[in-house]
Amino acid sequence: MRHHKTPAHHHRHREAIMRRSLLSLGVVFMSSCIASGSAAQTLNMMKSIDAPHYDAQRTTWGPTSDVVNMFQDTLVALDWDGKTPVPYLAKSWEISADGKTYTFKLRDDVQFCSGKKLTADDVIFSFKRLTDPALKGPFAWRAGKIKDLRAPDPHTVIYELEEPYSELLLQLTMFTNVIHNKDSVEALGKDYGVKGADGTGPWCLVSWQPRTEVVLKRHDAYRWGPSMYQNKGPVKFERLSIKIVPEESSRVAAMMAGQFDITHQFPPQFIAQAKDAPMLRVQEAKPNFQLLYFGFKVTRPMVADRRVRQAMSIAINRAEIAKAILLGNADPAFTFVDPDALDHAPRTRDVIKEDIEHAKRLLDEAGWKVGADGIREKDGIKLMPKVYYTQSGNTPRVAEAIQGYLRRIGVHWQLQPWDSTIAAAKMAEQDYEIWSVTVPYLSAGDLMNIYFDSRNVPTPNRMNWKDAETDEWLRLGRAALSEAERARYYALVQQKVAEEHLWMPILNINMHMVTNKNIKSGRPHMIYQNTFYKGLDFSF
Repeated sequence: MRHHKTPAHHHRHREAIMRRSLLSLGVVFMSSCIASGSAAQTLNMMKSIDAPHYDAQRTTWGPTSDVVNMFQDTLVALDWDGKTPVPYLAKSWEISADGKTYTFKLRDDVQFCSGKKLTADDVIFSFKRLTDPALKGPFAWRAGKIKDLRAPDPHTVIYELEEPYSELLLQLTMFTNVIHNKDSVEALGKDYGVKGADGTGPWCLVSWQPRTEVVLKRHDAYRWGPSMYQNKGPVKFERLSIKIVPEESSRVAAMMAGQFDITHQFPPQFIAQAKDAPMLRVQEAKPNFQLLYFGFKVTRPMVADRRVRQAMSIAINRAEIAKAILLGNADPAFTFVDPDALDHAPRTRDVIKEDIEHAKRLLDEAGWKVGADGIREKDGIKLMPKVYYTQSGNTPRVAEAIQGYLRRIGVHWQLQPWDSTIAAAKMAEQDYEIWSVTVPYLSAGDLMNIYFDSRNVPTPNRMNWKDAETDEWLRLGRAALSEAERARYYALVQQKVAEEHLWMPILNINMHMVTNKNIKSGRPHMIYQNTFYKGLDFSF
């Protein structure tokens, strides 16, 4: 008989991991003591999940974004408040009265790691590549519907849209919209973002060993850091080594032994121990909007009925999951959009009401009857949906807990974890009923546009949700010229997708940066799961 893991089981499992972590400290400490003599000039970072590649225009994957933000730059940067665009590669801009034309003035002192000077041609190339249908860029919509791009001189870009885009400047801060060197893209071809990539960031990409290590070096010419950093460049370390350490106990032990200087992927269930550790400093990134959710592919017959989706969503206990698995380092999520996020729709708070008996009635009404083995079936099919997710991070434990809850209503989740380097490709194959990621976002409009626009099928709209009314409301929200109008249309979208139960929102995840106390002046940023961002103020 298969044993299903409850939140209490996970609490005991966490204690066992902690004991193993402490036992391994001695081994890790010994390895840290034999570091090379140049270690003093190297910042050692640790993360749990690697990326499929480092070409920002071809992915939605968070593990790509943090490294890309280190070696490539955007026209505008995101201030500490998570909502204010500030000058970066573009030192200033003007917006036409109709909201359709942006004129960006570029800095004239920027150069790529290769030494090539940045000009307006690089900006135009980058956005033309992003929006080229042949690239199939999943986040191309972040650039708006571009009508024309012009460069009247080497340091001016005229960015003309087909229609107003209320969040363009905010979206231009995102990793999707970094500026690329055409020469590097064309020279590397299909290997761009794998064997190399040029950038104007404070760090330069040196090498990548998948699932093992990313190495970057200081960009010595860099002097154009955005205003929120005290240090405008260059960074204060010669090199940055980013090691991939999937196992949670190893990450805990390594940080406590001083093997690494910094991580934003310290296991949340051990944050309390990190706060008590005399050698570590823990800082929470605020504001921070990260939703761990499970989404339904509505074109699959097993989950096509809204009642089935709703039943799964209301048969669990989010508060127990948050307390037992993440030890309070997450909040139960009953809405798709965090209540503190821009343009959150308050009415959606009443859509999801946990009730196991109501869940059973919904499945009965939908024609799914309990079989002899306790699993519901209909027309000879067992209610056993395939569930895809990345095997690192919080999701595996959460998925196992939900699996245990749903057995009580006659549903059996078939769990299929994937390594982070192939998870995106496996999800793209669409052979699942349910999948999960933890998504960072900036606002209600950001999250709704990412996932619920039919243009984004099959990814990131993995629900295959195609609804003309949703598309029109999203369009009107993007084109809104007032905050009230934008909020109204995005609220309509939130209400509809919530009532359709297209997702099971589970947890709003807190994000922490854990550093060795020998690291000074670092402040965690909230941008797309990337507390390090540019790393300009960090020092020993």
